[in-house]
Amino acid sequence: MQWLEKADFEAKIVIAGNHDITLDKDFYSQHGRQFHNKESQDSSRCISLLSSPAVTYLCHSSATIRLGDTSDPGTEFTVFGSPYSPRVGLWAFGYDRPDATMGTPGTKLWDAIPPNTDILITHTPPYTHCDRGPLTDVSLGCEILQKTLWRVRPRLHICGHIHPGRGAERVRWGTDKPENTNTTRWEDPAPDSKSSKMSLVDLTARNGNQPLDFQRSARYELHAPGSHPIPDTASDPARGSPCCSPTPQPEESQPSDPDDRVSRDSSSGASSPSSATPAAGANLATDALGPAADEGWMGRGETCIVNCAIMATNWPHKGGKKLNKPIVVDLDLPVWR
Repeated sequence: MQWLEKADFEAKIVIAGNHDITLDKDFYSQHGRQFHNKESQDSSRCISLLSSPAVTYLCHSSATIRLGDTSDPGTEFTVFGSPYSPRVGLWAFGYDRPDATMGTPGTKLWDAIPPNTDILITHTPPYTHCDRGPLTDVSLGCEILQKTLWRVRPRLHICGHIHPGRGAERVRWGTDKPENTNTTRWEDPAPDSKSSKMSLVDLTARNGNQPLDFQRSARYELHAPGSHPIPDTASDPARGSPCCSPTPQPEESQPSDPDDRVSRDSSSGASSPSSATPAAGANLATDALGPAADEGWMGRGETCIVNCAIMATNWPHKGGKKLNKPIVVDLDLPVWR
């Protein structure tokens, strides 16, 4: 936490992941003695460390971030963050496939993502996007999250969890179903981990690039401070809470380490503010979009999905652990000034 607090960024958004067992209070109360040499830790105290004003900790919840630097054009965006991933072994924040149902019967985990989300941060990647496993060429992401992503269509989706999936994809959404997409894979301009050059994903119009095809609906148009209608659901129980909703627990078993399939690190990313870029004009069918169309998101043509897993190797890490470089994203975000 001290390292995060000292990091020189105006906004620092944090989520947990499946290895952050003490941050999943229900899980740790049931299975904690199987970890840490059977010496129990204080889960509440661990969670309280993330209440630092220097960071925004999201546990299946959302927040509205307004950058306040005097040099900033008035950037404001909504972000939803979640630590959950499909269950593999005995680890925290897990849910069972295929329905991703938890809590109240029939309540889908990913229904909590608000339709006005600009940036989505989840530990798990969505199915078929940046989610290829290390042992076989099989997608390990979440199918329900993929469908929700197609419906919500944020500008940026940051994930991690699957180490070999590290990279980025620019996804143009189809109008009939989430599998029908036009996906462009990002090529890392500086793949050498020893290089000082940034691994940059540039989604702006600068340098002759094609900007992200994304236009915010007037339904959630940004206004002057104090008058904008964007909901902040960080403490809304209908959308999740900073403490997270109870995690459905598997039957008691010995913990197994699924690091040959999943990542230890929470995903993180950075974006630079600038003025919002008008969309090129997506032609999306209202009846196909369903709930997304009801919310007025007819201009959300593209999403950039970034798996920024830091860990480059998998358990048992033969030859030693290796790390990936951070991925930096340059993205146009809404402004209110």
